[in-house]
Amino acid sequence: MPAPDLVTAELTLTGRITTASNATFLGSIGNVAVVYKPMAGESPLWDFPHGTLAHREVAAYLVSQVFGWDVVPRTWLRDGPLGKGMVQLWQESDPDQSAVDLVAADDVPETGWKQVLEGQDENGRMVALVHEDSPALRRMAVFDMVVNNADRKGNHILAMTNGHRHGVDHGLTFHRDHKLRTVLWGWMGDDLTAEERDGVDRVSEGLHGGLGRNLAGLLSAEEIASLAARCARLRLAGRFPAPSGETPAVPWPLF
Repeated sequence: MPAPDLVTAELTLTGRITTASNATFLGSIGNVAVVYKPMAGESPLWDFPHGTLAHREVAAYLVSQVFGWDVVPRTWLRDGPLGKGMVQLWQESDPDQSAVDLVAADDVPETGWKQVLEGQDENGRMVALVHEDSPALRRMAVFDMVVNNADRKGNHILAMTNGHRHGVDHGLTFHRDHKLRTVLWGWMGDDLTAEERDGVDRVSEGLHGGLGRNLAGLLSAEEIASLAARCARLRLAGRFPAPSGETPAVPWPLF
């Protein structure tokens, strides 16, 4: 059976993700499972222009493609049962893996994990937020710095069976002001690898070509200029930054 045209073939709704803050549906296009977020279901926000979250999700995918690391699953705009919106290929994550976790504060693994913060749970027990120390997650952290991700929660990271990590839910990205909120702070001060530097350079160069042209229909000129400036600052610093500014360093809730 030939693959369906993912832009024009009928999109059928099969369920709804009720935990999402914006209207989010499971669907299918032929035999292809997708996530569908209609623009009409976006909740108004005080700091992001209304009706732009779907565009930001697609912009994040385009930047991910230029990085070349497959952080964001294929994402595109199209019409659907509830109007125009963002559609993304569904990813079946491994329920036995978790790239980010809360553990007892005295039980943080000595190797293979990075501790981000420590605090008390609802029962007064000391817990630590940790994430795995892996190249895949480092690449996602670099991606988040470039796109200015304001909402990298633990459950926005999908651990795949083959060790790959996908990032999803990128509606709160590309703000012109510093908005980075993430659970992936474990590499603060570490030097970027050659691969990571090359990825930032590809995005920076792409803004002068095809990437810049494609983003022009999704983001404002100010937002694209801020994206270019973030690439330049990160490349000049050559290392993972620490939290800065008045923006909270981590999203809430964490998952």
